[in-house]
Amino acid sequence: MNVFSIIVLVALLLKFVLELVANLLNLKALKLELPPTLEGIYKAEDYRKSQEYIRATTRFGLVSSAFTLFILLAFWFAGGFNYFDQVIRAWSFVPVVSGLLYIGILFLAYGLLMLPFSIYGTFVIEERFGFNRTTPRMFFLDRVKGLGMALLLGIPLLAAILALFEYAGHYAWLYCWAAVAIFSLVMQYVAPTWIMPLFNKFTPLASGELKEAILRYAHSVNFPIKNVFVIDGSKRSSKSNAFFTGFGRNKRIALFDTLIGKHNVAEMVAVLAHEIGHYKKKHVLQGVIIGILHTGLIFFLLSLLLGSPGLYQAFYMTQLSTYAGLLFLGLLYTPIELVFSVLMQMISRRNEYEADCFAAETIDEPVSLINALKKLSATNLSNLTPHAFYVFLNYSHPPLLQRVRAIHDIKRFASIANCSLNTF
Repeated sequence: MNVFSIIVLVALLLKFVLELVANLLNLKALKLELPPTLEGIYKAEDYRKSQEYIRATTRFGLVSSAFTLFILLAFWFAGGFNYFDQVIRAWSFVPVVSGLLYIGILFLAYGLLMLPFSIYGTFVIEERFGFNRTTPRMFFLDRVKGLGMALLLGIPLLAAILALFEYAGHYAWLYCWAAVAIFSLVMQYVAPTWIMPLFNKFTPLASGELKEAILRYAHSVNFPIKNVFVIDGSKRSSKSNAFFTGFGRNKRIALFDTLIGKHNVAEMVAVLAHEIGHYKKKHVLQGVIIGILHTGLIFFLLSLLLGSPGLYQAFYMTQLSTYAGLLFLGLLYTPIELVFSVLMQMISRRNEYEADCFAAETIDEPVSLINALKKLSATNLSNLTPHAFYVFLNYSHPPLLQRVRAIHDIKRFASIANCSLNTF
């Protein structure tokens, strides 16, 4: 083993151990009694059900993670990367085509190995707790569509990256960065209109009290909106959600049909206000910029390490190749990715507070936002008492109790000069 293999191995094991510790602490933090602030969300039976759901999903997640780690380490130390590379080379394709086959077949094999876990999670765990509404046919079609989109969009992009690193010389990483950045920006416009509707039906919200209230609120905060869409999330799950995506005329606010069925008009406006808050606070743009900068860092590191013999020796490779280097850098990047993920979760939690603050200050009754958040938690069987370390590693949203307390503070101090809340 050399320094590269030691870094990768330690990083993979550390990541798994941190995940294991966080999950065990999270299970231990489950309370028998509801926090006083959150009483009334669950009936006693439903609260017990939520804890059973958390235990079931946690244990299942740990088994899945352990299996993934075992397969990766077994494939690595058995010389699988090199063996498969020799098989691909024997087919005598040009380097770009060989790279597409090498990476594509490995990812397809990984997807097939993980397919039983997806099936079990959907049709056993989610079914057991009353969430699943996905039919086997829909489950299969979703995978076929996902694979089709990966082939249609992923192959040209990956081919461009491989070709640039193979032939473009010293500045290949810059060209790759530019290509991926442009691709990401284009996808922000294309995805809401062309890709997302392949998986879900987006129907304009029907005229009535709810639509009038939403349009009236949007006008009051100077948010140009032509329509709000209802997404047929109920065909896959009974869970509720809402989201904002896209830019310009292609931006969309989508409300799950399950959300509309469980909330009154004031609560729906509050949910929408939160999503508009993300737009007003430029959180979507922030995410795109961070993503582009992050991509640039990855390609820069790739340019430094792609020709390093030690990187390939760490994975028992007998020959250097651009396509294998891409995979190996992804593994070598694990410790940086872990730190980056934690930082992004922290930023995301701060953004959620800011969006809550915006909503609470611009709707008539902030209590509507609190009620909406409580109902969402109850519907989705969310963990009401997560452990702080688990939140630190995994939560993109603050725990419900913290969000409710923050909104109560906004109610208490009706005029707030600064919506920035310290979530770090």
